Amino acid sequence: MDALSSHAPPKKGTLLPKVLIALAVLALVLGGLWWWHNRPIRPVELSAAEKSVVEAKVEAIQKPAGPAYEKGSKEIILTERELNGLLNQNTSLGKSVSFQLASNAIHARLETDLDPALPLIGGKRLKARTRFLVSEVPGKASFILDDLTVWGISLPNDWLGGLKGHDLLGEALGGGKGGIRGIEEFKVEPGKLVIRLAE
Repeated sequence: MDALSSHAPPKKGTLLPKVLIALAVLALVLGGLWWWHNRPIRPVELSAAEKSVVEAKVEAIQKPAGPAYEKGSKEIILTERELNGLLNQNTSLGKSVSFQLASNAIHARLETDLDPALPLIGGKRLKARTRFLVSEVPGKASFILDDLTVWGISLPNDWLGGLKGHDLLGEALGGGKGGIRGIEEFKVEPGKLVIRLAE
């Protein structure tokens, strides 16, 4: 009889509270999850001290690790006045030589007293003008001697050793027919010289 009593089914009254508690806990968990997913979004308002700290952090992130590098310009612009001023400041030719800038050409004037010891022309005032043509072809910047006039007479090319038509400055600096090394382009406008440097 004791064996039969040990295998008897439990009473219904003892299970009911446990089931109710489990259902209540489940309802609370499900309700909490629903509220969490459907909760309203409220903006976070930082205090003045917090704002200051955050702004400092953002500024530190935005700053580069090292000093910034800014690439220099590749263009040099000189006015006719500046060009003549540089000539006067850096050489002794300011009183005897002057440049005029025209469209695609540079005109140079020379006036100086000749040495009295020279035969025939000694002691006379030399007046000469020359014109250099400036190429506008990119990558082939050049100064080409176009004419040389002395005392109002345009000298023949044979008298000048065939220099007319030659890029004198480019050849002197080793550029040859390709122009002056390091100079990509010369652009001469009335009163202004623009030099574009190569990479």
